Order: sequence, then C-alpha cells, then structure tokens
Amino acid sequence: MKQKNNENASILWVDDEIDMLKPYILFLEEKGYTVYTSNNGDEALDLLKDEAVDVVFLDENMPGMSGIETLEEMKNDFPNLPVIMITKSEEESIMEEAIGSNISDYLIKPVNPKQILLALKKNLENKKLISEKTTHSYQQKFTQIGMELSGNLGYNDWVNIYRKLVYWELELEKSSDESIGEVLKMQKEEANQVFSKFIEKNYLNWLNDGGSDRPVLSHNLVKEKLFPLLDDDRPTFVLLVDNLRYDQWKILQPVIEQFFRVEKDDIYCSILPTTTQYARNALFAGLLPETIQKRYPAKWLNESDEGTKNQFEHFFLGELLKRYGKNVKHSYNKILNLTAGRKLVETMPNLMNNKLNFIVYNFVDMLSHARTEMEVIRELADDEPAYRSITLSWFEHSPLREMIKYLADQDVNLVITSDHGSVRVQDPVKVIGDRNTNTNLRYKIGKSLNYNRKEVFDVRDPHDAYLPKTNVSSTFIFARKNDFFAYPNNFNYYAKYYKNTFQHGGISLEEMLVPFIKLKPRNR
Repeated sequence: MKQKNNENASILWVDDEIDMLKPYILFLEEKGYTVYTSNNGDEALDLLKDEAVDVVFLDENMPGMSGIETLEEMKNDFPNLPVIMITKSEEESIMEEAIGSNISDYLIKPVNPKQILLALKKNLENKKLISEKTTHSYQQKFTQIGMELSGNLGYNDWVNIYRKLVYWELELEKSSDESIGEVLKMQKEEANQVFSKFIEKNYLNWLNDGGSDRPVLSHNLVKEKLFPLLDDDRPTFVLLVDNLRYDQWKILQPVIEQFFRVEKDDIYCSILPTTTQYARNALFAGLLPETIQKRYPAKWLNESDEGTKNQFEHFFLGELLKRYGKNVKHSYNKILNLTAGRKLVETMPNLMNNKLNFIVYNFVDMLSHARTEMEVIRELADDEPAYRSITLSWFEHSPLREMIKYLADQDVNLVITSDHGSVRVQDPVKVIGDRNTNTNLRYKIGKSLNYNRKEVFDVRDPHDAYLPKTNVSSTFIFARKNDFFAYPNNFNYYAKYYKNTFQHGGISLEEMLVPFIKLKPRNR
C-alpha cells in the first residue's frame, strides 16, 4: 500500500507489462504524483474500490480482460473517472471503440515523459489552467474597455462594448477566481451608468430619425431587417423568444449550431419602455406606440385598461405587410405553454407554404417573472450564471428545439430575436404616485409622480417619446442601469424583496440591446 502524496494527483497505471514501465513510474513519483500499478483488469477494478485515484492510464491490449472490457467496467462503477487509453495500435476501429466508451484521452506507444505530463495536465489541471488564462486575459482587456467607456461613444461603439462584456462574463464563469468576477461586475455597472447617459442624450432624437448613428429600433426592425429576406425564394421563419437577452442567445448558440450556421449575429435597440406592451407591439405594427393608439384606437390598451396588452400582434403584422405592399402569405403563432409548443411541432410542415412565419415563444419572460414571485425559482436562478443555465436547460428539452431541428432539414431562412431583455436589479429608487400609477418596477407612468430627477430619465411630455398620453399631465420615468422603483411605504421590505430579481422596462444594456440572429441550415 502506497502512502499518498497530497501535493499532486494519484494515478492508477494498468498494463500487463507494468514492470517495463518502472522508469516512467519513477519519473511521475519524482514529480509528486502517487502511482498505483496493476498488470490486469480484474486487479485494477478491485484496487479502485479501495483507493480513490484521480486518473487511470489503461493499456488497450492486455491478455484476459482486455483494455476495452476493463474500461467499460470502470465506467459503470466510476463514470466520472478520467481514463487515458494507451495502445500500440493506430487502427481507427479501436480508437472509435475507445472514444465511444468515453475515454478522456489516448496515447500511442511508445510514449515519452512529456506526453504523459501533457495528458495529466490536460485532464487534471485543465480547469485550473483555463481559469488562470481567462483571468489574465480579462485583466489585460479591463483597462482597454475602461478607456473606451471614457470616450465619445456612438451606438455601434456601445454594441461592441456590450459584446465584449458578455464575452468576458461567459468566459469568467470558467474561472475559480471570484474576485475577478466582481471586477467585471463593477465594470458592467460602470458601463450601464455611462450607457444610461448616452440614451438620455440621444434617444428622443433617434425617434425623429435624427443622426447618422441612429440604430434600428423596434418599430423599424421588420422593415429594415426582415423585408430584405422576403425577396428570397425560401420561406422565412422568425422565432421571437420573449425577453431573450444577448448573453442568453450566446448560451443557446452552441446547441442551435448543431443544426444551423450563424449567417449574421446582429443587435438592434428596443424602444422605451422595454416591455412587451410597447416594444413588441411596435415591432409588429412597424409604428411607435402613440401612432398605434391613434391609428388603431380599439386595439391599443393603456396601462389602466383591463385585458391582454398584446393580443393584436397578428393583426398589426398583417397591416404592416399591406402598408409596404408585401402581399405574402404569412402566419403568426404564440406559444404560451408546453402543450401549445408540442402541437405546433406536429403542424410545422403546414407552415412551409408560407413566405413568412412568426413564432412568438413566451418562456424566458415567464421565467423572469417566476424568478420574482416563486421562492423555488429564486433558489434555482440565484444569479446570472444560474439564470442562463436554466434558460439553456429549458431550451434543450423544449418544443422550440424540436422546431429548429425540423427546420434544419428544410430549405429556409431562420431568424432568432426578441422584443427586449431584462436586468438584474440591485438599488431601490424612491418614487411616489397615486393609485393609478402602473406597477412596473423599471418605469412609471402617472399624472402626479414625485421623484428625484437626478435619479431617473423622465419624459414629462409622453408625446416627445411617441408614447400614449392617458392624462394631460402624464409623465413617464425610467430607471437606469440596475435601479428599480419602490414606494416609501414599506420601502425596506420591498427593497429587499425585489433586489436581485430580473426586471425590464427601463434603460440598460441588457434590456435595450436585443439579439437579431440570421441563420441558415448547415446542409445548405
């Protein structure tokens, strides 16, 4: 029995000619590794029951129980144990069988000490090495991003900064250094603070088509981004996942790329308020909310009106197509639950005769609301990585994935987009309103709002932002960065209750910069 050296990992080396490997074993022990040895599969399996080892070197060609047979037994009992296969043969069939049995790596005899060390580092220290490399890389980029934030930024500059922040946020999840994650969090907060000022300075001008740097906004998205696709002979499918942020798209991207190739990874800008009632109605109508209300008064519901605020999207889409002379066969489907999603999967072939198909999928938005209201979801989505993880887990087992899988075998154009994102709120901001004031935590509309103008972006005349005016003295106010509104009554209770929840309606990179992804099947 060996006394385990705690400085490095422990290894089990299984080879019927183990005595001939003594120089390698001594080499590893000199490097601080503990090495257990066995010359047959049966003995190796018994040893594993008594000793906790970190990795196995396994000879493929042994008499009696072969390496492949030993591997299968090991994986049955120890499925997460890394096994590195060592073989004399370079036959493809043997390699495929070993890889299919979930080996972590393989080496071809004769091996040398450098190969062995590299295999150990790759399989035992991989996470540590990636963590150190990622942390070092972000530290180098931190100053560069900080300098960019202090510059005179246009809209496209903000898109690039947001892409970088999302990239590093996802990369640093691989790091075990929690402090570097806090540094990125502070840099994101700084970015959102500066972005809020940028929006306050430019937003109203954008709505009047001012400036060469005006982004594509919700109400001109279909015209500017989708109409060009209708010139293609192929059907176009648009999957609008309500409340899908850009970082959530990046998490889903590897799964979707099993079926489709990304042709264009784009970002457009949601209008304010960044909610379904305003942003998504504007998207389908091709009009700003005030214009929708005036043109279709029976189909616009104000904040205080009873009823679903986005029940006429199909109508708005039809009107938009007619307005621009796009006489194309189209469909609209809204998925609110699992049953509806499964039913649509079954009827997907019926949609292939349409030129344009919109599918609105309402899961991520429900998740963000449930995260606020249900304690169990709060536990499951305690932070940003967990929120992304739940989104990925849902998608991998959802009818939406099945729809994408079906479309991958068709000759279609596919677009994945959203209407707005959400932000994880932190800091309460006091506001006083009457009983008719809306309940959203990221924006308020009312006729007698009392607030500190330094803490919000206020639009005293809704007409300036092309928003419906329900009262002659109505005012809109928007929360910035990760703030949220709370009333002075029971302020501390509500401040604690809503902190760390995901909300939308206000001004932040996460809410306003929305993914618009064009894809085509991998077989095209």
